[in-house]
Amino acid sequence: MKIRSNQRIALAAWGVLALIAAGTVAKADDWTQWRGPKRDGVSREKGLLKAWPAGGPKLAWQVKDIGSGYSTPVVVGNRLYVLSNEGLENEFVRAYSAASGKLIWSTRLGAVGNPKQQPSYPGSRSTATVDGKVLYALGSDGDLACVETATGKLVWKKSLRTDFGGTAGIWAYSESPLVDGNKVIVSPGSESAAMVALDKKTGATLWKTAIPGEKVASYASAVATELGGVRQYVQYLTKGVVGVEAATGKLLWSFDKTLDTRFNMHALTPLTSANLVYTGAATASGAAKISAVAGSFTADPAYVERKGPNSLGGAVKLGDFIYGTAGPVLLCTEFATGKIRWEERGIGAAAICSADGMLILHGENGEVALVEATPEGYKEKGRFAPPAQPDRGQSKAWAHPIVANGKLYIRDMGCLWCYDIKG
Repeated sequence: MKIRSNQRIALAAWGVLALIAAGTVAKADDWTQWRGPKRDGVSREKGLLKAWPAGGPKLAWQVKDIGSGYSTPVVVGNRLYVLSNEGLENEFVRAYSAASGKLIWSTRLGAVGNPKQQPSYPGSRSTATVDGKVLYALGSDGDLACVETATGKLVWKKSLRTDFGGTAGIWAYSESPLVDGNKVIVSPGSESAAMVALDKKTGATLWKTAIPGEKVASYASAVATELGGVRQYVQYLTKGVVGVEAATGKLLWSFDKTLDTRFNMHALTPLTSANLVYTGAATASGAAKISAVAGSFTADPAYVERKGPNSLGGAVKLGDFIYGTAGPVLLCTEFATGKIRWEERGIGAAAICSADGMLILHGENGEVALVEATPEGYKEKGRFAPPAQPDRGQSKAWAHPIVANGKLYIRDMGCLWCYDIKG
């Protein structure tokens, strides 16, 4: 039987729709991993609301029983994926309908890491990374799993503790896996395997980076970039920010001027542009200038400041400026110099992302705010509190906001809200 051209087109269209429904096709406006498509906290979407009405944008749906934890969701096509936990023995990654919030599948990762941590905030932390037909999820106890997005079926699994001798920090493993080419990059936290690259199809070890003194995992996530003509992974470890050669895992440079000398809590995902790498923590923030001469790299301070975007909520770079919170204050600083252009309390300490020239903040107090991204001053364009917020106990609303396909997703412990923010 011959298939006419219009039938072929129809069949092809149905095939694409089927893949999208299974969550296997990533579009430009999907949010596929920690901090979005390029790990910089910036959505590429346009045509979004530039101001929110009183009470916030339209609520599309809310789910109140996704499980506990602080993991940020990701959205690919018609699927939303998030890590959660029930009690201390069951941490899992789940798939939901992005259109309705309906549960599709759930796959156990392991137990919750460091359940006796002090101060005590045990629970899921990492964000899943979707790559084609699979996702990679790191449980708080160091259980790294490759899972089919369509079914939740486990493809392979590794333990950062037992397979690489890793040790988690006080608040357990919090890193979100980086997928780059054929590799999955994670940071177990040991001198012999401060960072490792695994074959994304099999989980086999491709290389390990040995760094003396790196005995405990940090809470940050690596980014891929090119510096000095060499592709490398930049990660904020407990002894400093490092650049590791992507092909071999060779340590190229390190920078220890922005370390947290009080709490040893290094969680800010690095920002890179040109030859500068920005990082920050509670006691210092700043940028390292990376130079390469004859294949040898150096990292020198471009600037180091006491005050700059440095919180758990991350920072975004838009044009020549960085936006993020330091303590209860939202800051706009110059990326090249660290100079503060403005600061405002707003909704207080918050996690941040950006879309269509606007900043979206999810405050640790549970509020959500829309702020214009401009160095000219603080210009708030809306603020609301999601309904029926959970009892957080002593913890705070730490999950990052995300924007995907015209929707804003907010997670807070066991609650998940979806808002329509299309203009």
